[in-house]
Amino acid sequence: MSKERASWDGYFMNIAREVATRATCDRKHVGAVVVRDKTILSTGYNGSVRGLPHCDDAGHMMEDGHCVATIHAEANAIIQAAKNGTAIDGGMIYTTASPCWPCFKLIANSGLKRIVFGEFYRDERIFDVATRLGVELVKLD
Repeated sequence: MSKERASWDGYFMNIAREVATRATCDRKHVGAVVVRDKTILSTGYNGSVRGLPHCDDAGHMMEDGHCVATIHAEANAIIQAAKNGTAIDGGMIYTTASPCWPCFKLIANSGLKRIVFGEFYRDERIFDVATRLGVELVKLD
């Protein structure tokens, strides 16, 4: 008896969960995968600015109850694509937690048209604005 084959959404979300294991801020591990035409274009996890110590090693930079030392997974995935000259317009992003407001704005302006997320994380504004912009938001359990 063979194991059931994962859906495409399940497959890419499983990869995002694995990417999250590279996160360097122990307050929250998040992973993101940018995909177009069933092909992975880039990945990202929440981590410190290149060349600076990781939160796990140096401690957290706290503001209003949040660590602000890290770059979020979604932003890092978009940055990785840009750094490597990979166009992501028209693609989608899989992220283990719904994007915060700043990351949602980056996603929308990068041209990604679909956001598939695991757990809900904090910001309700993304739902109304996504509808207005025609960005599909999908919660994957």
